[in-house]
Amino acid sequence: MLPCSAPIGILLNVLRNFRRHFSTFVLTRGLTISLLGSAFIYLAYWGFSVPWLNSVIGISTLYLLLPSDKTTWAVTGFFTGIFWFWWIALSFNHYHMPWAIPIVILAMGLLYAVLFWLIAYAGSVYRPKNTMVGKPTLHELILKSIGLLLFSYIHPFGFDWYKPELMFVESWFGVEKWQFAIILTGIVLMLWRKHYAYLLIILLAWQPLSETPAALPKDIRIVTTWTTVEEKWDKTLHPEQFDILFSSIDRAIDENKTLVILPESVFPVFLKRSPSLIGALRKRSEKISIVTGGLYWDGKTPRNSTYIFTNGKVQIANKVLLVPFGESNPLPDFLSDWVNRVFYDGAVDYKADSNVTDYSINGQTYRNAICFEATSERLYEGIPKKMIVLSNNGWFTPSIEPTLQKLLLQYYSRKYGTTIYHAVNMAESYLVQNGRTRSIR
Repeated sequence: MLPCSAPIGILLNVLRNFRRHFSTFVLTRGLTISLLGSAFIYLAYWGFSVPWLNSVIGISTLYLLLPSDKTTWAVTGFFTGIFWFWWIALSFNHYHMPWAIPIVILAMGLLYAVLFWLIAYAGSVYRPKNTMVGKPTLHELILKSIGLLLFSYIHPFGFDWYKPELMFVESWFGVEKWQFAIILTGIVLMLWRKHYAYLLIILLAWQPLSETPAALPKDIRIVTTWTTVEEKWDKTLHPEQFDILFSSIDRAIDENKTLVILPESVFPVFLKRSPSLIGALRKRSEKISIVTGGLYWDGKTPRNSTYIFTNGKVQIANKVLLVPFGESNPLPDFLSDWVNRVFYDGAVDYKADSNVTDYSINGQTYRNAICFEATSERLYEGIPKKMIVLSNNGWFTPSIEPTLQKLLLQYYSRKYGTTIYHAVNMAESYLVQNGRTRSIR
């Protein structure tokens, strides 16, 4: 049996090792880099996003990160994971598991700490032994840059919201891979040669946001709703909620609109199996086209769907990419069943459609997208000119999640030139055009 002093000795030894690897300087530097790398999200959240400031902050983040050692990269990744994705934990409030919130936040930090550390490790694995300590080699800087360039292709559990180049979405620079590569090249050469003139290379990535403001067509109405998760699934409140939705449609008809767009699952029922609702929507669609979110049941599994009503007819477009853990469990079946039983009251996973859906309204073609999937590359295959996105952000508000989602949609709009019409529940709806947004109140 160990003496009573043994546990104390073990604890002191752990603390000594922690201090050896994580000095105050390393922790401070890593925290500073992660704060800079996350600043653009919070500036946008506070309504203080300025292109020149985002440009300077983005360049500064990379300038400090690239020459840092593995431990600093790990610390940076830890705080970056938290600053970008702490809001994921808020969903556990709706499952009456607030105890899980700090665990999930810590898990996000540790996940990105490992990913950042792996990039730094790959960069330093072939570091010559006679290299001066603290001085990165060109080889090391290049490998770390390649790691950052490829980071957006790493999707933990299918979640692909971390993109380092997103820092420049509201800046003077472009967001495509070749432009991010140019920015990294300029910084790498400056760090290697110790000459700031090399930084001028980043001007080759110069691509300011369009000066033309986003403009919503006069004949389209985008509806915002403010229904909490608990209210949405309270069947006693459905009649009142549905009356408000139909009033919004009727108002759009009175204003001579030709298209009205409502958020994700605003009809939280299997809409195709609700004759009275389907009938009311079909009747109104003889005067106005209606795009709305609702559930769909094919007799086996539920689907999260978009219902498109035009000229008294209805078309259904199902979701293609499901939210990891929120709609579909990405774990192996034996673990997935256990997690669903313990954490989600035995709920059945939603089913994703295999193909992306395009539909036509009034001679215009729109790509269908529901919330999470609109922030994925797959939905932009074929470079759609227009996309209608329906979202429910009630699971994660109040938080930065709606802001981060908006920045991602701006990223894809800049990258592919897609105009995005976004109807949202529990956050502001908006239009995205050439990377610029216009709020819809």
